[in-house]
Amino acid sequence: MRRALSLHRPGDWPADRARASITLAWADRHRRRLAMTDDSGGEFLLDLPEASLLAEGCGLRLSDGEWIAVRAAPEAVVDIACHDAESLIRIAWHIGNRHAPVQILEGGGLRIQDDHVLVGMVEQLGGHIVRHRAAFHAEGGAYAAGEHHHA
Repeated sequence: MRRALSLHRPGDWPADRARASITLAWADRHRRRLAMTDDSGGEFLLDLPEASLLAEGCGLRLSDGEWIAVRAAPEAVVDIACHDAESLIRIAWHIGNRHAPVQILEGGGLRIQDDHVLVGMVEQLGGHIVRHRAAFHAEGGAYAAGEHHHA
């Protein structure tokens, strides 16, 4: 079986040489060792030295020298906006207090995975929501050294 032995961040690998891609939802993109199937049905073993975030645009280097591009799958998300920064900060605090992953959007909004309990809370706090399908790229957190990425 083919083995993916190293992960390379966007811009640190020859993306034009990718022979395959793998499209994963947020919950499936933090891995170390797992049998996986690329988007064209090819099987490989993810065999990294440590658990890593497989972020959009990363490349997996296979033992045979081939590359697999990592893609973020569209999933059910909720974009959050507020009329003022204070309200948005309050909502961000409440989301963080529940240890829910959150993505900070360019332009000042937030994105969370679609969860009816969190959405209800956000609406009660005055947030305006838009439900749709998009890639989710949560913040890595204070202790996720080197794993701060944005789309």
